[in-house]
Amino acid sequence: MRNRGIFRGRIFFGELMLVSAVVTWLTALLMSPHGEETAAGTEHIREVVAIFLRNTAMGTIVLSAFAAWLLFPPRRPRKPWRDYAILALLAVLVGSSLYQLIWLETAIFN
Repeated sequence: MRNRGIFRGRIFFGELMLVSAVVTWLTALLMSPHGEETAAGTEHIREVVAIFLRNTAMGTIVLSAFAAWLLFPPRRPRKPWRDYAILALLAVLVGSSLYQLIWLETAIFN
């Protein structure tokens, strides 16, 4: 007798964490302050948005790592196309979050 409920629960929670990482990443992407143009009187908001972006980038990396840990159990399937798609999505999320952290450090905080 095999207990597949734990495996299914782990996959479900991993997918939930992956969706939350994507939502966090998209929220930060839509709030991005790229560009030098700011409206008069809103210069003080730029640093608050930069801190928000830094925190969401770090949160996206943590959520992506947790989702990867949950979604990749030790046993591997024979045709890992789903795994390749998840790996590609995680690479985009983590890569763009790292880029955003580097960009914020060089452009905003210096």
